[in-house]
Amino acid sequence: MPFDLTAVDNATLVFVGTLVFGFILAAFVLVSGLVALVLLGAGKLSWTLASKTLLAVVHGINAGWDRLVHHAATVDVAGDFQAQASPSTGTYPRVILRDS
Repeated sequence: MPFDLTAVDNATLVFVGTLVFGFILAAFVLVSGLVALVLLGAGKLSWTLASKTLLAVVHGINAGWDRLVHHAATVDVAGDFQAQASPSTGTYPRVILRDS
């Protein structure tokens, strides 16, 4: 028996068509919302990883500099430098600078 829609009323066809169109729109909204949430989550994850990596690099540089400064502060310079003539401003003795 072939499928025949001639016996179905036009109002019923419009109602069913409207329901199908509504389901298609609802599915589109749900999928697009899910995609937006996934993109936001991926963006937040990448931002968190980038910021944590940058902070770790900065803390590593600071820790290395701190070790270097403390090591340099413990080194004892045996003697003073001899006064040397500066080529442009006259004669000034060199000064040993230490971390205070």
